[in-house]
Amino acid sequence: MKYSYLVALTGSGGTVPPELGVVRRLIRRGHRVTVLAEESMAAQVAATGALLRPRAGHGYARDTAAEIDSDRPDLVLASYFAFGAMVAAQAREVPFSVLIPGIYPLPVEGGPPPGSGFRRANGPVGRLRDRMVGTMVQRRWDQELLPQLNALRADFGLERVAHYQDQAQLAHRQLVLSSETFEFPGPRPDGVRWVGPILDDPDWAADTAWTVPDGGNPVVLVSLSTTFQRQTDCLQRISDALATLPVHGVITTGPAVDPAELTAPPNVTVLRTAPHRRIMRHASLVITHGGHGTLMKSFAADLPVVILPHGRDHADNAARVRAHGAGITLPRTASPQRMARAIRRILKTPAPYRAAAALGGIIRREAHADHLLHELEPTSEGPDLVPDRDFPVRELES
Repeated sequence: MKYSYLVALTGSGGTVPPELGVVRRLIRRGHRVTVLAEESMAAQVAATGALLRPRAGHGYARDTAAEIDSDRPDLVLASYFAFGAMVAAQAREVPFSVLIPGIYPLPVEGGPPPGSGFRRANGPVGRLRDRMVGTMVQRRWDQELLPQLNALRADFGLERVAHYQDQAQLAHRQLVLSSETFEFPGPRPDGVRWVGPILDDPDWAADTAWTVPDGGNPVVLVSLSTTFQRQTDCLQRISDALATLPVHGVITTGPAVDPAELTAPPNVTVLRTAPHRRIMRHASLVITHGGHGTLMKSFAADLPVVILPHGRDHADNAARVRAHGAGITLPRTASPQRMARAIRRILKTPAPYRAAAALGGIIRREAHADHLLHELEPTSEGPDLVPDRDFPVRELES
């Protein structure tokens, strides 16, 4: 059977390619997909074969509700922060699932607080640290998001929730577009499914004239954020570090930085865009800010990484990389000399390559499996789009 899906996207940068990868896979299966997104994403959505419904400016809740009313979809898929789309789907009694293009971002019993960059605690002091920091993180996010969320829920006739993450946990599924192996070990929340990473390159990463350099020196791929995070200075220091080493560097700046802003030595090529997976087939190392998509592609190519976290989930990703022994983390302010030492250390040490390859084998298998479609297609062998658990909606204390 073929089904109808409404996909509400709020992301930018590195979250867009995997989310559109979900759309692309549904289209290939013959399903009908409508994407609710900003007009600026029109070309990217069109490339998937889906229909774009530009946001009308009324907010995701109203826009989603209007689309549901006009074209009753079988399932709504919402970006992790598309709370309005989730509220509208719940109010209209249409099943919704949440797309999480990265590590699982919500609190997990026994796990480090999201956003802390901590490794998993091994003793009572570490667990106390996690509880204290976790409480502060929960309070901060609730203060920022909960009042608006509950006001929106009230507008749609829904009960209040106690914490901001309760809205996502009301989903039929939380679909983590990542490898469960990459996560810290521990209990898994109900309704969460790790369906494997989507390794698609972004549509704007056009092919280039880059060719494998002569000389046999190791190729080092450098990729920081595709959105602007004041990374130009960091890119320049990476270029300066590569200048001191017997390597060939390839720096891709993405849409956020003009390649002309960088001064590159003869052994470094600076490109705005390039298909990373093609370059990785010839590379020996990846230097990155720690974005989930770049990490998954690096490990899928059996490559270790040097991470310079810039924010968002980067420190949490780096903590998982360190736990697996698949790379080195440096501060984004590291000097060229310190960067060069880390690069040299990785290139001369077999252990990070073994760790990256161990992750890579699992990631490749999961990326080519059908776990995602099994969760999305309500067939006799798949889900029935009815939650398999009861989630209590908790009232806030007055």
